[in-house]
Parts: sequence; C-alpha cells; structure tokens
Amino acid sequence: MSRNKSERADNAYNTLERHFTRISRLDGALSVLDWDQATMMPNGGADARAEQLSTLKLIRHEALCSSEIADLLAAAEDDLSRLDGWQQANLARMRRSWRNATALPADLVEALSLAACNCEVTWRTARKDNNFKSLAPSLDILLQLTRDAATAKAALIGCSPYDALLDQFDSGAKAAAVDALFSELEDFLPDFLPQVLEHQRRQPAIMEPKGPFPVDTQRAVALELMRDLGFDFEHGRLDVSHHPFSGGVPDDVRITTRYIDTEFLQGLMAVLHETGHAMYERGLPKAWRSQPVGRARGMIAHESQSLIVEMLACRGPEFVGYLAPKMAAAFGDGKAWTPVNLQRLFQHVERDLIRVHANEVTYPLHVLLRYRLERAMIGGDLLIPDLPGAWNDGMRLLLGISPPNDADGCMQDVHWPAGLFGYFPTYTLGALAAAQFFAAAKQQQPEILPAISKGKFKPLMGWLSDNVHQWGSRYSTDELLVRTTGAPLGTAAFKAHLRARYLPD
Repeated sequence: MSRNKSERADNAYNTLERHFTRISRLDGALSVLDWDQATMMPNGGADARAEQLSTLKLIRHEALCSSEIADLLAAAEDDLSRLDGWQQANLARMRRSWRNATALPADLVEALSLAACNCEVTWRTARKDNNFKSLAPSLDILLQLTRDAATAKAALIGCSPYDALLDQFDSGAKAAAVDALFSELEDFLPDFLPQVLEHQRRQPAIMEPKGPFPVDTQRAVALELMRDLGFDFEHGRLDVSHHPFSGGVPDDVRITTRYIDTEFLQGLMAVLHETGHAMYERGLPKAWRSQPVGRARGMIAHESQSLIVEMLACRGPEFVGYLAPKMAAAFGDGKAWTPVNLQRLFQHVERDLIRVHANEVTYPLHVLLRYRLERAMIGGDLLIPDLPGAWNDGMRLLLGISPPNDADGCMQDVHWPAGLFGYFPTYTLGALAAAQFFAAAKQQQPEILPAISKGKFKPLMGWLSDNVHQWGSRYSTDELLVRTTGAPLGTAAFKAHLRARYLPD
C-alpha cells in the first residue's frame, strides 16, 4: 500500500474520532435530558421536552448520516493493519453506528422520538388510573413506528425485524440464540419452582419487619450502601422516579429508585441494582469514553453488572450478615432483623405479579412472557387492544397467577411505552452472564466473599473492573465471557447458583 494511501487512512480515522467525540457529547446531553424528564419534569412541560429531545436526536441522526462519514469509513478501512486492537474495534463500532443511522429516514427518527416521549407521559397517568384504554392509542402509534424502524434496519442488516430490535441493545444478538437459552430455562424452572416452594413451606415462618419505614431513613441507608459499593457522589447522584433506572454519562451518573413507607425491600434493592449499573458506567475505559468502543458493551453486560450486585452479592449470607445490624439500628431492633430471618426474607420465593419485585427463580418467566408478547406485537400477530388478555393468559400459563388489573399487568413496565422493544430479554440473559462472571470472580479471587461480609466491595469491584468494565465494547458479549469465564453465554452457572441458594443440601 502506498504511503499516501496509508496517510489518507490515518487521517480518515483521526477525523472520525473527532466526529464521534461530538456525537458522544450529544448522546450525553440526551441521556441527562431523559433523566430530567423522568425525575422532575412537570406534566405540563412534557410536550416541550419531547420536542427538545426529538430535535437533538434529529441533529445526531443527521450528523451520523452525512456522506462525509461514509467516505471516511471507507478510507479508514483501507488499511486496518495501521490500527491497534482498540482502534480496529472502535472503527467497527463506528461502522455499526453509521449503518444503523442510515437505515432510517430523518422523519422517522423524529416521529419515533416524539411518539416515545408522549407515550411514556401518557403511561404514567394511565397506570396510575388503571386505564389501559387511555394508553392504547399512543402505544399503537409507537408500535407502528417501531415496526417501521425495525423493518428498515432489518433490510439493511439482513435479519428479521425483531433481530434488528435486539441488535439495538446487544449488537449481534439473535432471537434464535435467545430461544435456545430460554428453552433450557423453560425446561428447568417449572419443575424447580415447586421444589423451592415446598422446601420453603417446611421452614419456620418468616417474621416480617414492621413498618412504617420512613423514606428519609430508607434513603440514608441506601446512600451508605452505595458508598460501601464504591459509588462516587462527586460524579453521580440518587433521586426518585416512577420507575428505577440509571442514566447520564460515566463522569455524571444518575440513578433513581422509588420508595414506599410500608416496606423497605423494594427501594433498597432498586438502589443496589442501579448502583451496579452505575459502577459499570464509571469503570468504562477513560481513554476511550468519547468513542463508540469506550461505551458499555450492551445491555446483557450492563444487566449482568447490576444483577451481580443486587442478586448475587447483596442477597448472599455474607452481605446479609453485614446489613442486618444496620437495618435494626435504622428501623428498630427486633428478631425480624436477625441475619437468619433477613436472609430468608431476601431469598423468599413466590409467584409474583410484578417483575421488579420478582425473585431469581420466577424472574425469567416474567421475561419470557414479555419476550413472547413483544415478538408477537412486532410480527403483527398481537394487536394492542388484545394485549391485556394475552398478558393475563401468559401469566396464568407461566406463573399460575393472573393480575387483578392492567396496572399490575401489562402496564406495570415503562419499557414498551418508552419504545424499548427488544430490551426485556437482556434482563435474563444478563442474569445468566452474571452467574458466570460471579462464579469466575469467586474462584479467581477467594477474598471477595470475606470482604463483602465486612461491607467491603473493593475486591469484587476490582475484579469486575479488570475483567468487564475496562474493556468497554472492544469484545463481543461471548468473547468477553470466554476470555473471563472460559465459556460463552449459557445456563449452567445460573442453574447451579439457583440450586445452591434455594435448594441447599
């Protein structure tokens, strides 16, 4: 290759880095605006914020779709040998971003953004009023636009429309692979769940801690535990929203929870879960944070980090032993706050109606229901007016219970009203990855559990930083798992964890 051609390739790559730095700053602004909308935006300001968000997304889209980007990508790809591993991975992520953007016309990007903002605001009131009919029209509009976008992306990528939606949340994810993993879980869980329930039935009754649990006290405990986990409040904050979530950028991480004063577990576990997400964002490679390769790998990896914290580390006996006296001091001493009782409370299994309250054993069944329903909606086999009935039928089939209303049924999650079709599978895929990562971490760093028993998370977070966080998007999900655990994503570690925790010898 001629020197001039190599120099052109270098110049093209360097120009792309500068261009994507600007796009990264736009993405950061969008994330913070989304957080603002969910936490403090008055209903009367919703239309104005929707217009602001849609305009910024349109600007981002136009920046990605410029003909200059296409020419620069082609020039940079002419000489990959001049790029190191990080740069090659970054260039591949740039190509993916450009490809996904050019699949959609600008008017569809703008319409999708407006529809999602408006539908989410409608959902807040509709769920509060248990009025699915008031949500259905805006959700139907959003679904139609989502289908249009999925079809356009699928045609360019060469996959099914639903695969195109999965790809948004974990690049390269395919429904066929999800089906195989979910089939293994569906073969395992229906027999395992009754065994766990029978095992619990033979144990002494759990003593429920008596409330009320003042919200200010819950928040104080949550903040202390976030500090134990290593959360840096110079670069983040905790707030309240309708639905717990995390957002922002690595140097400005925003997380939210919701509290009720009649019980403490919901708010506490949401904080721990979202702190796991936040620690992942904070640990992303600093040198690459303004580039596509420096971002989180995808939502499978992201959910694995939140679930390692919430489910694997903070519901285990080591952490519970550390937490119990703190809870007794905060909410009143008593037998309900003993480590043994608190452990059984944290690991209690029942057939839950609400996904975010569900235990590890039933949670995959909640996800399986949503996965099936959203595939049917995207495929045109399930119409929005029929969603409540299909939801209730699915709950009876998979969990043996049925919600008393739509607020606790098909309207309980914000994801579909926010346009996040294709997201739900990553929760359970993330749980599988979490089990693999945590098993490897404990094997490679035996001091992790003894440290957690003292409220010290540095060994665990250090291992996650070295093996997951610092790699950003350099490797695919399976490549990251193979490098770290020796195997691609599977169900074995997750099933082994469930057996050890819920059916101990």
